[in-house]
Amino acid sequence: MTPPTSGFRAYVLLWTGQFAALATSSVSSFALGVYCFLQSGSVTSLAVLYALPFVPFLLVAPLAGPLVDRWGAKRAMLVSTTGSMLVALLMTVLLWTDTFAVWQVYFIVLVTATLRALDLPAFEAALPLLVPPDQIPRATGMRMLATGVSAVVGPVLAGALLMMIDIEGIVALNWLSFLLALGTLALVRIPRLPVLETASGGARPSLLADARAGWHYLKARPGLVSLTALLGLMSFGVGFGELVLPPLVLAFDGADGLGLVMSVGALGMVVVSGAFSIWNWPPPRHRITGLLVALFLFSASVVLASLRPSVTLLAAAVFLFMGCATFIVGTVQTVWQAKVEPQMLGRTTALRNAVSMTPQLVGNLLAGALCDWVAVPLVGRDRVRSETVSLLVGDGPGRGYALSLTALGVVTALTVALLARSGRLRHLEQELPDVTGPEHQELDGVTAAR
Repeated sequence: MTPPTSGFRAYVLLWTGQFAALATSSVSSFALGVYCFLQSGSVTSLAVLYALPFVPFLLVAPLAGPLVDRWGAKRAMLVSTTGSMLVALLMTVLLWTDTFAVWQVYFIVLVTATLRALDLPAFEAALPLLVPPDQIPRATGMRMLATGVSAVVGPVLAGALLMMIDIEGIVALNWLSFLLALGTLALVRIPRLPVLETASGGARPSLLADARAGWHYLKARPGLVSLTALLGLMSFGVGFGELVLPPLVLAFDGADGLGLVMSVGALGMVVVSGAFSIWNWPPPRHRITGLLVALFLFSASVVLASLRPSVTLLAAAVFLFMGCATFIVGTVQTVWQAKVEPQMLGRTTALRNAVSMTPQLVGNLLAGALCDWVAVPLVGRDRVRSETVSLLVGDGPGRGYALSLTALGVVTALTVALLARSGRLRHLEQELPDVTGPEHQELDGVTAAR
């Protein structure tokens, strides 16, 4: 049977290869972190290993977007996937020949993160070229489902596979999955859109000029800028919460309790992304309202997590927290793909990703400083000194972390209330009509109707 080359079935085929690569990359990353820690015995080296991917991603993303728009989504994904496969293959050779050293991982992580900065906007740019507009929420949900499932099964499978096939087998499995992703990509026909000409009809502009054009495109559409601000606010909350949550749980419970809370939170991602992939929701006229409601619930979940030292309460709060975050990301992506012309999707998506991920790093740094220097010394490490504070967050060890979460929830809710007053955001669906995708028109791989 000939595989589909276009349409939703083609997207499913493409998604299958990408899912395999994403899942094995999650397994490989977790296993590699454990392996490096066992080799070096350094927590600092492990922290650097986890933080390092953000640096090239933020630096490269503004230029990766223009490359996607110039090359086309398929070529950009071919470059990214091939590069990732070669990096994984190199890692396999180093391990099998006993020439691997921990310092080499830093270089590999930098290259992989750079390629990832190219792959993300390319996949998002390909989605509306393959999927009818009314199926975009479903397709976006499938993408998030792959991310959520990979986050859940990655650590679990990594532990089991380390015992069965060791780190060499895991890395080999990773490059084989990239080979599968290349095979599915080769079978799918993704339309190639014409590069937009300069206003003067002169020579092709530089990548920096293309990146600036993407920014001017967004600047001329304030509703999309407000949408990016909402996503950045959520990213800040995720960055803050992911740093505070482990010490908060470990202050009154053990590693088992933390594992339970994190697993339930990942389940929230899977449930919401699964719902996206089954139903096309929210409907267009309710997308912005749904976003604002989800952000208020996101804020409420942070406050809920701080009320009392209870693993059950924290698990429920983190389930809501991760579910709302997934809903917000999925809805933003759906609106973006519906409102941005296909020729601009690569560079605007890359800019959005870079801008929205920066607050996550700020949240990480601010959470550490706020907890260590303000909240914990103010509240007390083992017992709460103030009766008023104990009424808010309960008594016992680690309640300074809980108070910092309360502050985060309140500040987030107030910020959402201010953003909700923006008329450009509330009326985004009316002010910016949906772009007409090329799936309804004849495409020969070179031309496409605007």
